[in-house]
Amino acid sequence: MRTLSGLLIVLGVTMLSGTIVSVALPQILGSLQGTQSQYTWVVTATLLASTASTPVWGKLADLFPKKRLLQISIVLFIVASLLSGFAQNTEQLIAFRALQGLGMGASQVLVQATIAALVSPKERGRFNGVIGAIMALATVGGPLIGGALTDTSWLGWRWCFFIGVPFMLVALVVLTRTLHLVEERRTDVRVDYLGATLIAAGVSTILLWVTFVGGSFAWISWQTGAMVTGGLVLLALAVWVENRVAEPVIPLHLVLRREPVIAIVASVAVGMAMFGGAVFLGQYFQLARGYSPTAAGLLTTPLMLGMMLSSTLSGWLVSRSGRVKAYVVAGLVFLVLGFLLLSTIDATTSLYVVSLGMLGVGVGVGMSMQNLVLVVQNSVPLRELGAASGAITFFRSLGGTIGVSVLGAILANRVSTNVTDGLAASGVEVPAGGADGTTLDLAGMPPFLREIVEGAYGSSTGDIFLVATGIAVVGLVVALFLPRVQLRDTVDMKRPEEEDRAVSEERATLSS
Repeated sequence: MRTLSGLLIVLGVTMLSGTIVSVALPQILGSLQGTQSQYTWVVTATLLASTASTPVWGKLADLFPKKRLLQISIVLFIVASLLSGFAQNTEQLIAFRALQGLGMGASQVLVQATIAALVSPKERGRFNGVIGAIMALATVGGPLIGGALTDTSWLGWRWCFFIGVPFMLVALVVLTRTLHLVEERRTDVRVDYLGATLIAAGVSTILLWVTFVGGSFAWISWQTGAMVTGGLVLLALAVWVENRVAEPVIPLHLVLRREPVIAIVASVAVGMAMFGGAVFLGQYFQLARGYSPTAAGLLTTPLMLGMMLSSTLSGWLVSRSGRVKAYVVAGLVFLVLGFLLLSTIDATTSLYVVSLGMLGVGVGVGMSMQNLVLVVQNSVPLRELGAASGAITFFRSLGGTIGVSVLGAILANRVSTNVTDGLAASGVEVPAGGADGTTLDLAGMPPFLREIVEGAYGSSTGDIFLVATGIAVVGLVVALFLPRVQLRDTVDMKRPEEEDRAVSEERATLSS
């Protein structure tokens, strides 16, 4: 239990570091004399490094001792956090945040692979429930902690990076003393450097396009053509390489089997819900309802509570029964219903209705997210556990990133249209290109204009959640095809000779 406590501390701190700076970024960039483009890169650098490196770290966990890799990732994260906190300009901060992203991606996948190497899939359900609860707390609690630290004069924004260091040092000491894994020592280790490079380059190109399309350049433009084509070519080359090397970073036979494919597709919907829900709900409360950032964070509490309670309870029930499909399907049903209710909101919707919709989304994410990881881990032997954990974490993050970008583009378009229509209806002359509601300062607006913009954000948020409902429905339909697997109660899958021996012993017992 001490070992698991150390692992959960690592996971919680790394998840928190991804969300804690969201509210503090305006103050951080103002203090460092940063620009708007640099504002975007502070977030993008971490996201790129974390997502692109996840499958690589997962594969390394199958080739080298997990404990040593976990220690390296913790030290990397601590060093990067200290460097980020002491950054003197935005260029330094962006570079150090990219380094921190490497530590984040490594720690998250290595924690899950290490837990999977310690606990059987059947018993792992209750621990995965706790992991889901920690993720929920970090997703919603991060902005609150970041805002509080930034608003405290004797601490300031630099403590958004420093605060996790003491906890990670404690986790490092605990894991060094208590983590003991019996791992097969391999002498034939061959790292697929070419495949890792192609995957990282292809994914980074696609993520860069997703991040900047609709803002820095249009969806239909030469930049889009170059980046999408280049990214797909790199990924196609990666597939060609992965199909020919002895130790592929993402084994194709793993991701093309029935259970992993279904779990990965469903995880895309859950990833979009986890990331998009927190991002756009916080924006809704601030821009459509006029709440402060701290109040907006507090109002998203039903989302966090739903995730925490449902992930913990469903994890406990999965461990008791050894069956997982029913909880995944039920979770996606809640996800669809929650998004469907949120699709009806506008600037005047009762907060009770909004809270009920958030609770549904939270329950859905909590019941399905970690249980989908469990489906993949249960379908592979111990020697491929790291690659499997890295693959589903990678695709969930990638799906969430793409979902947030697409929903954000839809939101910006709908807000602009609704503001233009509102101004025209009020008899105000509208510029030739239409009104851009996303650049308006609510605090400095005349009352009638503020009402138009708040109404535009309110109804537009409902529109994007209707799109999210459709994505969740796709995840639900796919999850219905999951086989009714029984989770094994051993850490590793039985090898063919062991299965034959077990069958022979069972037959001998029946004969006697």
